[in-house]
Amino acid sequence: MDDRRIVLMATDKRYCSICAWRGTCAKRFSVSKDSSGQVHCPDFTRDLAIKDTDTDEIKNTDKK
Repeated sequence: MDDRRIVLMATDKRYCSICAWRGTCAKRFSVSKDSSGQVHCPDFTRDLAIKDTDTDEIKNTDKK
């Protein structure tokens, strides 16, 4: 068995504020959240128009 580590990327964030459906969402105030505020919503879809600065910084450091 390999000694593998699970790495959570910045894209794993699940917040209502970055969801593609946030404008028309009817579940916004009734969906459950964990201790860090991330939502557990089956309809969550990340809005690709919102840039994730953490991911951009990682890409820039890899290029150097």
